[in-house]
Amino acid sequence: MDQLDRYREIVKQIINHHNRYKPSYGEIDQYTIFDEKADRYLLISTGWHKEYRMYGCLIHMDIKNGKIWIEYDGTEYGIAKELLELGGLKQDIVLAFQHPSLRRHTEFALG
Repeated sequence: MDQLDRYREIVKQIINHHNRYKPSYGEIDQYTIFDEKADRYLLISTGWHKEYRMYGCLIHMDIKNGKIWIEYDGTEYGIAKELLELGGLKQDIVLAFQHPSLRRHTEFALG
């Protein structure tokens, strides 16, 4: 398995893991979106809590130029930590939710 395929599997594994945990309130559904053609991977929540519409993205990762770009991380533990634990390399993980000028202060890739 080449690096790109391995990263795709790791990203899907993380999102599927988080999809197992459903909100304890309201009528909330969660959906995984795996677009391997565009290398875009998301975990989305939709539904209702009382009279309020709930919609949001819990996780959004893209794979661009051989690197995993964490576009949004709504987890408590941290997607970057999970990626490292599953074999992702620091130089291949971009904290895209950080402003580019701040990324140089992290141990991860700049872009």
